[in-house]
Amino acid sequence: MKDTIVRAVAADAQIRAFAAVTTDLTEEARVRHHTSPIATAALGRLLAGGVMMGSMMKNPEDVLTLQVKCEGPIKGLTVTADARGHVKGYVNNPEVMLPPKNGKLDVGGALGQGLLSVIKDMGLKEPYSGQVALQTGEIAEDMTYYFAASEQIPSSVGLGVLMNRDNTVRCAGGFIVQVMPFAEEEVLRALEKNIAGLKSVTAMLDGGHSPEEMLSQVLEGMEVEITDTLPAAFDCNCSKERIEKAIISIGKREIQEMIEDGKPIEVKCHFCNTAYEFTVDELRRILEKCGRP
Repeated sequence: MKDTIVRAVAADAQIRAFAAVTTDLTEEARVRHHTSPIATAALGRLLAGGVMMGSMMKNPEDVLTLQVKCEGPIKGLTVTADARGHVKGYVNNPEVMLPPKNGKLDVGGALGQGLLSVIKDMGLKEPYSGQVALQTGEIAEDMTYYFAASEQIPSSVGLGVLMNRDNTVRCAGGFIVQVMPFAEEEVLRALEKNIAGLKSVTAMLDGGHSPEEMLSQVLEGMEVEITDTLPAAFDCNCSKERIEKAIISIGKREIQEMIEDGKPIEVKCHFCNTAYEFTVDELRRILEKCGRP
C-alpha cells in the first residue's frame, strides 16, 4: 500500500478527519538515520502526525514544524512537513534503547518529560507558535492535548508504528479526527463510542486497512465524504548550496580555521542525513563570499 493521506468530512461537516499510511516514508527515515526500533517508533509517529497536520495547511509554501524537547534518553525529535504531503525529520539520539514496557516499545519512557512545540510558517511576518507540556510521551496523546489546549479544537489522534523482527518497518500511519464547534451531542456520543471500541492503529494497518477504511472504522455510522487524497513521501529540500549558506553563517574565523587544517570537511543534513563534502579550495571560495558586501 503506497503512502497516502486522505482528508474527509463526516456528519454534515460536523467532523473533519484525516488518515494516512506512512510505512514507506518511516522506513526511509529509519534507513537514513540508522534508528533503533524505539527511535523508529517515536520518529515514525511524529512523521505521521506531522504529515497529516501539514495537509491541513492551505498554501503549498506553508511549512509546519513539530518539535519535541524532552529529558528522556531520546533527547528530542523534530519533524517538518508541508501542505503537499512532503515530510522529513530526525531524532537527536537515534541509537536510544530501552527495555519493553507491557510488551511494547516504551516510546513514553524514551521521551520522558518535555515540551511539544508546533510552529506554522504561513508567510506572515511572524510564524504561529503553540507549545504544550508532554502528557504521556506517547505522541498521539500529546498531539490530542495540543489541539485541545492550544488550538481549542476537540480532537482524537491515533498514531502507530509496527516493526518487523528484523527491525524494518512493517506498517506505520494514523488518523486525526476533529470536532467542529457546531457538532451535535448525538454526533459526539457516536464518535466517542467508536473511538472507545477502536482497534489500535497498528492492528488496523497490519490488517491491511487503507486510510479510507481506517476512517470508516473511526466514523462508523456516519456519512463520510472523502474530500481529497494525496501521496505522502519523505522529502528533503537540502542541497550543497543550502549547506554552503550554513557554512557562511558560522563566520570567517571558523572557515579560516577549516582551511588551515588543510582537509576537506563533511557536513550532514540533520533532516535526511545526506553528507556534503567541501574541499579546501571550495572553502576558500566560500571565505571570499564572506568578504563581499
